[in-house]
Amino acid sequence: MTQGTTQGPLGLDPVLLGILACPDTHHAPLTVDEAAGELLCTECDRAFPVRDGIPVLLLDEARHRGGSGGA
Repeated sequence: MTQGTTQGPLGLDPVLLGILACPDTHHAPLTVDEAAGELLCTECDRAFPVRDGIPVLLLDEARHRGGSGGA
């Protein structure tokens, strides 16, 4: 049984945040950018939007943040 519903950053369940990973082949962990309302890949510098509390983990919906990587 779960004790109440705990919401983490961007209204996401902290347990869910702990298991989310980039959908690209490297499956790197994601971090939260609360100000931008996005989940950030630690490997490829993609930013995935969170809309209405739902992470949109589609490569076509992600944006490159302009870091060093990019092809």
